[in-house]
Amino acid sequence: MSSKPSRIHQPYYRNGPSHRDGADVSFQDIVKIFGFRTVTIGKWVTKEEQQLAANLFFDALCDLMEILEVPEQVISLNNHLSLAFGSGGRKHSSAHYDSRTKTLALAKNAGGGALAHEWFHAFDHYICNKLFVNTKNHQFASQSWLKDNQQIQHGLNIKLSRVFESIFLSSTKSQPNDYVNRCAFADKTLKMYYYAQPQELSARAFEACIQDQFRKNAFLVQGTKQSPEAKLGIYPVDEHRTIISKNLLDYFRHLGHAIGK
Repeated sequence: MSSKPSRIHQPYYRNGPSHRDGADVSFQDIVKIFGFRTVTIGKWVTKEEQQLAANLFFDALCDLMEILEVPEQVISLNNHLSLAFGSGGRKHSSAHYDSRTKTLALAKNAGGGALAHEWFHAFDHYICNKLFVNTKNHQFASQSWLKDNQQIQHGLNIKLSRVFESIFLSSTKSQPNDYVNRCAFADKTLKMYYYAQPQELSARAFEACIQDQFRKNAFLVQGTKQSPEAKLGIYPVDEHRTIISKNLLDYFRHLGHAIGK
Protein backbone atom coordinates (compact mmCIF):
# COMPACT_ATOMS: atom_id res chain seq x y z
CA MET A 1 0.00 0.00 0.00
CA SER A 2 1.59 3.29 -1.07
CA SER A 3 1.97 6.11 1.39
CA LYS A 4 0.10 9.37 0.92
CA PRO A 5 2.07 11.93 -1.14
CA SER A 6 3.57 14.72 0.95
CA ARG A 7 2.44 18.34 0.69
CA ILE A 8 5.60 19.12 -1.26
CA HIS A 9 3.96 17.36 -4.25
CA GLN A 10 1.14 19.90 -4.52
CA PRO A 11 1.40 22.61 -7.19
CA TYR A 12 2.42 25.99 -5.75
CA TYR A 13 1.27 28.91 -7.91
CA ARG A 14 3.88 31.37 -9.13
CA ASN A 15 3.82 33.84 -12.00
CA GLY A 16 7.45 34.89 -12.23
CA PRO A 17 9.95 34.14 -15.01
CA SER A 18 11.92 30.92 -15.04
CA HIS A 19 15.03 31.09 -12.86
CA ARG A 20 16.18 27.57 -13.77
CA ASP A 21 15.19 27.28 -17.47
CA GLY A 22 13.43 24.03 -16.61
CA ALA A 23 16.53 22.46 -15.08
CA ASP A 24 16.68 20.94 -11.62
CA VAL A 25 18.82 22.49 -8.88
CA SER A 26 20.12 20.86 -5.71
CA PHE A 27 20.22 22.19 -2.17
CA GLN A 28 24.00 22.34 -2.54
CA ASP A 29 23.49 24.65 -5.54
CA ILE A 30 21.30 26.85 -3.32
CA VAL A 31 23.96 26.94 -0.60
CA LYS A 32 26.62 27.89 -3.14
CA ILE A 33 24.59 30.50 -5.07
CA PHE A 34 23.11 32.34 -2.09
CA GLY A 35 25.88 31.69 0.43
CA PHE A 36 23.89 29.86 3.11
CA ARG A 37 26.06 28.47 5.89
CA THR A 38 24.73 24.90 5.81
CA VAL A 39 21.71 22.88 4.71
CA THR A 40 20.23 19.88 6.53
CA ILE A 41 17.79 17.44 4.92
CA GLY A 42 15.70 15.17 7.15
CA LYS A 43 16.31 11.43 6.98
CA TRP A 44 12.66 10.77 6.08
CA VAL A 45 12.83 13.02 3.00
CA THR A 46 12.94 10.93 -0.19
CA LYS A 47 15.22 11.84 -3.11
CA GLU A 48 12.15 12.87 -5.12
CA GLU A 49 10.86 15.11 -2.32
CA GLN A 50 14.31 16.62 -1.90
CA GLN A 51 14.43 17.48 -5.61
CA LEU A 52 10.95 19.01 -5.59
CA ALA A 53 11.81 21.03 -2.50
CA ALA A 54 15.13 22.28 -3.88
CA ASN A 55 13.42 23.64 -7.00
CA LEU A 56 10.67 25.27 -4.90
CA PHE A 57 13.19 26.82 -2.48
CA PHE A 58 15.34 28.12 -5.32
CA ASP A 59 12.47 29.74 -7.21
CA ALA A 60 11.04 31.26 -4.01
CA LEU A 61 14.38 32.67 -2.87
CA CYS A 62 15.06 34.12 -6.34
CA ASP A 63 11.58 35.69 -6.35
CA LEU A 64 12.19 37.15 -2.88
CA MET A 65 15.54 38.54 -3.99
CA GLU A 66 13.94 40.24 -6.99
CA ILE A 67 10.98 41.62 -5.03
CA LEU A 68 13.31 43.15 -2.42
CA GLU A 69 15.89 44.25 -5.02
CA VAL A 70 18.76 42.78 -3.04
CA PRO A 71 21.72 40.55 -3.97
CA GLU A 72 22.07 36.91 -2.97
CA GLN A 73 24.12 37.66 0.15
CA VAL A 74 21.18 39.47 1.74
CA ILE A 75 19.02 36.36 1.33
CA SER A 76 21.61 34.26 3.22
CA LEU A 77 22.11 37.13 5.72
CA ASN A 78 25.74 37.50 4.76
CA ASN A 79 26.42 33.75 5.07
CA HIS A 80 24.97 33.57 8.61
CA LEU A 81 21.74 31.68 7.83
CA SER A 82 21.35 27.89 7.57
CA LEU A 83 18.46 25.99 5.96
CA ALA A 84 16.72 22.79 7.00
CA PHE A 85 14.02 20.82 5.21
CA GLY A 86 12.15 18.02 6.93
CA SER A 87 14.60 18.34 9.81
CA GLY A 88 15.08 20.57 12.84
CA GLY A 89 11.50 21.80 13.01
CA ARG A 90 9.20 21.93 16.00
CA LYS A 91 6.26 19.69 16.79
CA HIS A 92 2.92 21.20 15.63
CA SER A 93 4.84 23.84 13.64
CA SER A 94 5.00 23.94 9.84
CA ALA A 95 8.06 26.17 9.90
CA HIS A 96 10.46 27.58 12.45
CA TYR A 97 13.42 29.91 12.82
CA ASP A 98 15.88 28.78 15.51
CA SER A 99 17.77 31.83 16.80
CA ARG A 100 20.33 29.67 18.63
CA THR A 101 21.53 27.90 15.50
CA LYS A 102 20.40 30.61 13.04
CA THR A 103 18.48 27.98 11.07
CA LEU A 104 15.32 28.41 9.00
CA ALA A 105 13.49 25.07 9.01
CA LEU A 106 10.48 24.07 6.91
CA ALA A 107 8.53 20.91 7.64
CA LYS A 108 8.21 18.42 4.77
CA ASN A 109 4.43 18.26 4.84
CA ALA A 110 3.37 21.75 5.86
CA GLY A 111 6.12 24.29 5.25
CA GLY A 112 4.94 25.64 1.90
CA GLY A 113 3.87 29.29 2.12
CA ALA A 114 5.82 29.98 5.33
CA LEU A 115 9.21 30.83 3.83
CA ALA A 116 8.79 34.63 3.76
CA HIS A 117 7.54 34.68 7.37
CA GLU A 118 10.45 32.64 8.69
CA TRP A 119 12.99 34.50 6.57
CA PHE A 120 11.92 37.77 8.17
CA HIS A 121 12.34 36.22 11.62
CA ALA A 122 15.91 35.37 10.61
CA PHE A 123 16.49 38.89 9.25
CA ASP A 124 14.93 40.47 12.37
CA HIS A 125 17.35 38.48 14.53
CA TYR A 126 20.41 39.07 12.33
CA ILE A 127 19.93 42.83 11.99
CA CYS A 128 19.46 43.49 15.71
CA ASN A 129 23.10 44.20 16.54
CA LYS A 130 23.45 46.30 13.37
CA LEU A 131 20.55 48.52 14.48
CA PHE A 132 21.08 48.76 18.24
CA VAL A 133 23.88 49.27 20.75
CA ASN A 134 24.52 46.59 23.41
CA THR A 135 22.31 43.77 22.17
CA LYS A 136 22.15 40.18 23.38
CA ASN A 137 22.38 37.11 21.13
CA HIS A 138 18.74 36.08 21.49
CA GLN A 139 17.23 39.51 20.79
CA PHE A 140 15.23 40.54 17.72
CA ALA A 141 15.38 44.06 16.31
CA SER A 142 11.58 44.40 16.51
CA GLN A 143 11.64 43.66 20.25
CA SER A 144 14.52 46.06 20.86
CA TRP A 145 12.80 48.80 18.87
CA LEU A 146 9.71 48.62 21.08
CA LYS A 147 11.94 48.83 24.16
CA ASP A 148 13.37 52.06 22.70
CA ASN A 149 16.94 50.76 22.90
CA GLN A 150 19.74 53.06 21.75
CA GLN A 151 20.16 52.93 17.97
CA ILE A 152 23.35 53.00 15.94
CA GLN A 153 23.20 56.09 13.73
CA HIS A 154 23.11 55.18 10.05
CA GLY A 155 20.90 56.13 7.12
CA LEU A 156 19.70 52.55 6.61
CA ASN A 157 18.86 52.27 10.31
CA ILE A 158 16.66 55.35 10.07
CA LYS A 159 14.74 53.63 7.28
CA LEU A 160 14.46 50.36 9.23
CA SER A 161 13.26 52.25 12.29
CA ARG A 162 10.59 53.80 10.07
CA VAL A 163 9.50 50.26 9.12
CA PHE A 164 8.99 49.26 12.77
CA GLU A 165 7.28 52.57 13.53
CA SER A 166 4.75 51.91 10.76
CA ILE A 167 4.18 48.33 11.95
CA PHE A 168 3.58 49.19 15.62
CA LEU A 169 2.45 52.79 16.08
CA SER A 170 -0.58 54.88 15.19
CA SER A 171 -0.24 57.97 12.99
CA THR A 172 0.27 60.09 16.11
CA LYS A 173 3.23 57.83 17.05
CA SER A 174 2.05 57.92 20.65
CA GLN A 175 0.11 54.66 20.93
CA PRO A 176 -0.25 51.18 19.39
CA ASN A 177 -2.10 51.09 16.08
CA ASP A 178 -5.21 49.09 15.22
CA TYR A 179 -3.12 46.17 13.88
CA VAL A 180 -1.37 45.75 17.24
CA ASN A 181 -4.67 46.10 19.10
CA ARG A 182 -6.41 43.49 16.91
CA CYS A 183 -3.59 41.02 17.50
CA ALA A 184 -3.64 41.66 21.26
CA PHE A 185 -7.39 41.05 21.23
CA ALA A 186 -6.89 37.80 19.28
CA ASP A 187 -4.36 36.67 21.91
CA LYS A 188 -6.74 37.59 24.73
CA THR A 189 -9.57 35.66 23.06
CA LEU A 190 -7.34 32.62 22.55
CA LYS A 191 -5.77 33.00 26.03
CA MET A 192 -2.17 33.15 24.83
CA TYR A 193 0.59 35.60 23.96
CA TYR A 194 1.69 34.95 20.41
CA TYR A 195 0.14 37.08 17.68
CA ALA A 196 0.98 40.34 19.47
CA GLN A 197 4.65 39.48 20.01
CA PRO A 198 6.70 42.15 18.19
CA GLN A 199 8.66 39.62 16.12
CA GLU A 200 5.40 37.93 15.02
CA LEU A 201 3.70 41.23 14.19
CA SER A 202 6.74 42.14 12.07
CA ALA A 203 7.00 38.79 10.27
CA ARG A 204 3.30 38.86 9.34
CA ALA A 205 3.62 42.46 8.12
CA PHE A 206 6.49 41.32 5.91
CA GLU A 207 4.40 38.39 4.63
CA ALA A 208 1.60 40.76 3.69
CA CYS A 209 4.02 43.03 1.86
CA ILE A 210 5.46 40.15 -0.17
CA GLN A 211 2.06 38.65 -1.04
CA ASP A 212 0.81 42.05 -2.25
CA GLN A 213 3.51 42.33 -4.94
CA PHE A 214 2.86 41.55 -8.60
CA ARG A 215 5.35 38.67 -8.40
CA LYS A 216 3.43 35.78 -6.81
CA ASN A 217 4.87 32.62 -5.30
CA ALA A 218 2.66 30.48 -3.05
CA PHE A 219 5.62 28.51 -1.69
CA LEU A 220 7.14 31.80 -0.53
CA VAL A 221 3.96 33.24 1.00
CA GLN A 222 0.22 32.61 1.07
CA GLY A 223 -2.72 33.14 3.38
CA THR A 224 -2.43 36.82 4.35
CA LYS A 225 -5.81 37.76 2.85
CA GLN A 226 -8.39 34.97 2.87
CA SER A 227 -7.09 32.40 5.37
CA PRO A 228 -8.77 31.77 8.76
CA GLU A 229 -5.83 33.64 10.34
CA ALA A 230 -6.36 36.63 8.07
CA LYS A 231 -10.06 36.66 8.96
CA LEU A 232 -9.03 36.69 12.61
CA GLY A 233 -7.55 40.14 11.91
CA ILE A 234 -3.89 39.31 12.55
CA TYR A 235 -2.52 40.83 9.34
CA PRO A 236 -2.26 44.53 8.44
CA VAL A 237 -5.13 45.74 6.26
CA ASP A 238 -6.06 48.54 3.86
CA GLU A 239 -4.00 51.74 3.87
CA HIS A 240 -1.91 50.61 6.84
CA ARG A 241 -0.83 47.55 4.87
CA THR A 242 0.19 49.77 1.96
CA ILE A 243 2.21 52.10 4.19
CA ILE A 244 4.12 49.21 5.79
CA SER A 245 4.86 47.71 2.36
CA LYS A 246 6.14 51.04 1.07
CA ASN A 247 8.53 51.39 4.02
CA LEU A 248 9.72 47.78 3.84
CA LEU A 249 10.44 47.91 0.11
CA ASP A 250 12.15 51.29 0.47
CA TYR A 251 14.43 49.93 3.20
CA PHE A 252 15.41 46.77 1.31
CA ARG A 253 15.88 48.62 -1.99
CA HIS A 254 18.35 50.99 -0.33
CA LEU A 255 20.02 48.09 1.48
CA GLY A 256 20.50 46.33 -1.85
CA HIS A 257 21.95 49.46 -3.47
CA ALA A 258 24.25 50.07 -0.49
CA ILE A 259 25.71 46.58 -0.84
CA GLY A 260 26.30 47.25 -4.53
CA LYS A 261 23.64 45.36 -6.42
